[in-house]
Amino acid sequence: GLDTGRETIDKIYFDEGLEIDLTTHELQKTMDLMLKKNGNTLEQIVSPHVVHSTPEHEELKALTPQCVTKYHGYHYLGFAETQWKLLSKENPPRVKPLLYVYRVLLTGLHMMRTGEIQSNLVILNEEEQLPYVSDLVDRKVNGAEKETLSDADLEFHQKEFERLRGDLERAMEQSSLPERSSAKPALNDLLIRVRRQGLG
Repeated sequence: GLDTGRETIDKIYFDEGLEIDLTTHELQKTMDLMLKKNGNTLEQIVSPHVVHSTPEHEELKALTPQCVTKYHGYHYLGFAETQWKLLSKENPPRVKPLLYVYRVLLTGLHMMRTGEIQSNLVILNEEEQLPYVSDLVDRKVNGAEKETLSDADLEFHQKEFERLRGDLERAMEQSSLPERSSAKPALNDLLIRVRRQGLG
């Protein structure tokens, strides 16, 4: 219609004691983000944590590998840098944001090396075998994610952040991933079919 409404809805709420951080987009905006090398959108589409799926969602999932390019590395480099700056401003810094820094870096590394979208830190660390990541995950699982880090811990993790950031930069340079997505025609076809169904 002429009044298109909101393209994005963000909502944070609690459901049975769990914090729900919901972001949802109108379909065309989702597809635009998929084509703009937005790693977050691709991660959301292929996430195993889905409340409700449809055949159209399954089609989107099948198209996500065609959206992955070597330039997604910039998304993860920038995202990790932002998360590190936020962590550095905390006084004292907490475990949970540090886990997020590592998750972002390892997701980007895995994507550049394999073309696959994987955001589960436990699975990602099976590849990297970083014992300190396993320790941080254990702390989170045991409810200690809000624990703080000492100055010595932060210094160690800063060196690891810089090392992994360098690894991600090199992986992006060496990646055999394409420079552009090939998914636009198929996404366009899916969008037209969904909108025609809505008119039916």
